[in-house]
Amino acid sequence: MTAFERIYEVVRTIPEGKVASYGQIAALAGNPRWARTVGYALHRNPEPGVIPCHRVVHADGAVSSAFAFGGPNIQIELLRQEGVAFLDDTHVDMKQHQIKF
Repeated sequence: MTAFERIYEVVRTIPEGKVASYGQIAALAGNPRWARTVGYALHRNPEPGVIPCHRVVHADGAVSSAFAFGGPNIQIELLRQEGVAFLDDTHVDMKQHQIKF
């Protein structure tokens, strides 16, 4: 299994209404130093809508400024539709919504 395949497998496990950080995904995919690799893999998401890349955010809850499928506003909209609360315009409430693997 490739690194990207492992990353996609982990991201698929994030339930609706929850988020994970790039670092969490990297560690669960096999290498805690892969946070940037996670970002690149999600940018190349082969199955948008199936692999919920919008549920991956920075460790501080910030949404990606380079969200691959329409910019940060789309990521925010998708998360809000799932009931995810924000602390401000761009930061998810991680205490409430970060998944505990």
